[in-house]
Amino acid sequence: MSKHSQRKRIGTLAENDLLGRFWDHGFAAIRSAGSGSMRHPGPDLLVGKGRRVFAVECKKTKEKVKYLPKEEMDALLSFSRLFGAESYLAVQFGSDDWLLVALEDLDQTGRSYRITKEKATLKGLSVEELARFVVEFDLEPAS
Repeated sequence: MSKHSQRKRIGTLAENDLLGRFWDHGFAAIRSAGSGSMRHPGPDLLVGKGRRVFAVECKKTKEKVKYLPKEEMDALLSFSRLFGAESYLAVQFGSDDWLLVALEDLDQTGRSYRITKEKATLKGLSVEELARFVVEFDLEPAS
């Protein structure tokens, strides 16, 4: 198996893991297979609960810093605006829990964005925390 194929497989497994975690916490969620290779922008996961919709880009790393192509994050933001979704980066450092970080909390480095493990831990939410937040602040059911 090539390194590219192995990376894609690891990414798919990570996305499916996060997808299951969203379902376990009462969200509806779908995975967009091949989201990084489509002609039009699209998130890795589209997640919803009540009237709240989240477009989520998933990244897994063994490092303590994850760099993200500016075009990729800009495409996520563009999709989210058109779709009416909130944008999040879901990042997993090693075997730690997934953290959902708002795009405005990413650091810009010129041609890319970055998130450190330290900043993700400070600013990010776990899926469980996001579920509690959505329930607490969006108590009216969708009509």
